[in-house]
Formats: sequence, structure tokens, C-alpha cells
Amino acid sequence: MNLIDSDDQPQASVASSAAIRESVIVADHRLDVFTEAPALFESMLGDIDQAKHRIWMETYIFAEDASGTTIAEALMRRAGDGLDVRLLYDAVGSAATPLAFFATMRQAGVRVHAYHNLWESLRKVRFFTILNRRDHRKLLVVDDTCAYFGGMNIIDHGRDRRYLKLDDQAAPMTGWRDLHIRMEGPQQRQVAESFERSWGHAKGLRLSRRPTAYRRVNLSDRGESIHFFDSGPGLKFSRVPRVYRRMLRGAQHSVVIAMAYFIPVGRVMFALTRLANRRIRVRIIVPARPDVRVARYATLYLYKRLLRAGFAIHERTTRMMHTKLMVIDRQWTILGSANMDPRSLYTNLEFMAVIRSDKFAAMARRICRHEIRRSRRVRLGDVAGYSVRTRFLAMLAWSMRWWL
Repeated sequence: MNLIDSDDQPQASVASSAAIRESVIVADHRLDVFTEAPALFESMLGDIDQAKHRIWMETYIFAEDASGTTIAEALMRRAGDGLDVRLLYDAVGSAATPLAFFATMRQAGVRVHAYHNLWESLRKVRFFTILNRRDHRKLLVVDDTCAYFGGMNIIDHGRDRRYLKLDDQAAPMTGWRDLHIRMEGPQQRQVAESFERSWGHAKGLRLSRRPTAYRRVNLSDRGESIHFFDSGPGLKFSRVPRVYRRMLRGAQHSVVIAMAYFIPVGRVMFALTRLANRRIRVRIIVPARPDVRVARYATLYLYKRLLRAGFAIHERTTRMMHTKLMVIDRQWTILGSANMDPRSLYTNLEFMAVIRSDKFAAMARRICRHEIRRSRRVRLGDVAGYSVRTRFLAMLAWSMRWWL
């Protein structure tokens, strides 16, 4: 099955899209790559059904819809079988989900916990700081068999049935494209450890050990490798901006960025614009109509600066692109839950992977080419033609960038 062109054909059901995946072997790890939620959810359900000991899930949104209910029923069924089943969801991201939905899961034996529960947070002195930091990670750990990470939430119905409408010829906002990984291999343990730390932090436990995922990414690696980094509890500073900066500084030939919310700030923006001085080819892919309209305007504010630096900007038109992906020099791939915006860079809990592999980078570049073919290229003339209203809103959104 061609991963890149799979969404050109409308899909009738979750089961019919099972082939929308591609497998790559990297450093003795099998990485299954998903760009559509139906295939991902089907794979998750299969692993949940096959689990022997534990099922740990962490997500920003867990919705009470068809997909959410199906996965919840699978978790409850396995909890009834005596497995260690845990669910950590973000209280703000899942605010639209009735608490009774999670209560039913608890009654069935699933250990459910909300990250920064809204009412508990409001009773604390630093309530705004606590509420502002959200758990944006999307993880699933099944036994010592496999782990999932990436950008997909557990949801199919937003105002647009966001993940399950796969017709790429439909109007904007009818279905979302995203990126998620299923991994088999020894480093699956690092994903489990990262979940354990988030779980302990959410329950108020004291964390003493530095997380394994803090290990430094070695850009001098000559062979294939997989590194994880996160901005989870136990770290004084987020590692996300540091790794983004180091990877951009290490670029020699090309950088391709596909990002749902692209609002680089601070040293990350500096590292990005420095690429122009080094004559590195940079292509940036963003959604033409993101679900967060104010984020769109903040991105527009940067267009003139980036275009004058020689960067190519492509706006994905027919579908909302929720991907967080960067490919450097046809060797390095960075992906996970973090956007290139202030919230992901400095505030939220995120989980990312840095993969050195020519094969994996080639696959990631095919995904980017797929998005570019379904995008319109932005020119300086387009920016010059923006209305006074658009320019004002862009300036206003940029002034609010730290709060988006």
C-alpha cells in the first residue's frame, strides 16, 4: 500500500483503512507509521486485545464518541481481565468529555487520572501556572511489546468529525491528517518510563530520578539511532527548544518542516533564520485553515520575514494537517507531539523522537511531498496583497503568541 497516496481514496470504514501504514526497521526497532486515525485505532485495539500484563495510555483528548467509546470499552474489558490498565488524560484537552464517561471506566477497574484537574488546580495559589501547563503527549504502552507516540488524540467527532473523514477532495476541515508511530524494540522501555513519570507527577508523587529520555541527542552518530526527549516532569527546563535548535544548527543541506501550529520564537526562530545565511534549502508546510484561527494569524505575521530569507512556504489546503514533523539532510527526522510554537516549546508536557535513518527520512520526505502536492505556495506578492484587517489581526495574534 502506498502510504502517501492512501487518502486520495475515500474510506468507508475504520476497518477498510487498515493498510494505511508503512513499516521501517531502524536500529533493530520496527517503526510502523500511521497518517490516518482509523488505521491507528485499529492497530491500538489489536494490541490492547493481545496485552498480557499492562496497558498504559496518556492523551490530551479522550472524547466520548465512536472511537473514544470503542477504545474505552476495550480498556474496561482488559481491566476486567485483571491487567494493569491506566489512563492519564488532560483535564483541559478533554474538558468536553463528561466526567461520567471516565467514572464508568474507573468503576470497571481502569485506573483513570486527570492531569491538572480543573477544580483541584483552582484551589491552589499558583492555579494559573498550573492550569496553563497541559499534558499534550499521546502515548500508549502495551506490556514490553510495543509503544505508540505521535500527534493523534482519541477522537473522531469534533465540529468536523476531525479524524475520520478521509476524502482529500472534500472541503477544508472535513478530516485531519496526522502522524503517529508504533514501535517495537528495546527503547520501548523509555516510553514506558516517560509515562510512569507523568503518572506519578499527576498523582502528586515525588520524582527523584532524571528521566532516561533526558539523554543527550548525539548529532555525530554515524549509524542508525533513535533518541527520545520530552518536556515532562522532573526537568527544570523543557528539552524541546534545545533539541530543535541543535538540529537546525546541524543542518547542512536541507530542512523540511510540516507543522500544525508554526509560531517559532526566541532562539528557535533565530536558529531557523540563520539557515538562510548558510544557504540551506528550507521548506515549511502549514495548514491553510488550522482549527485555531488565531494561530493562523500569528503564523501569517512571519511570512514576509521568512519569504525574504528565501524559505518556501506551502499552505495545505484540502485537509487540516495536524502533523509535527521535521526532516533534516535526508538523514534526521524529528516527530512527536510538540508543535513549533511557544506552548509546545516552553509550557506543555510533550514527547518527541529524533531518528537517524536514511530509510525513515525518505519515508518522512514522501509524507511531506504528499502535503506539498496538496498545498498552495505562498509568494511575497500574496503577502503584499493582504488586507489591512488581515495585517492587523496578524500583528495582534503575534503580540499574543505566548498565550496561544
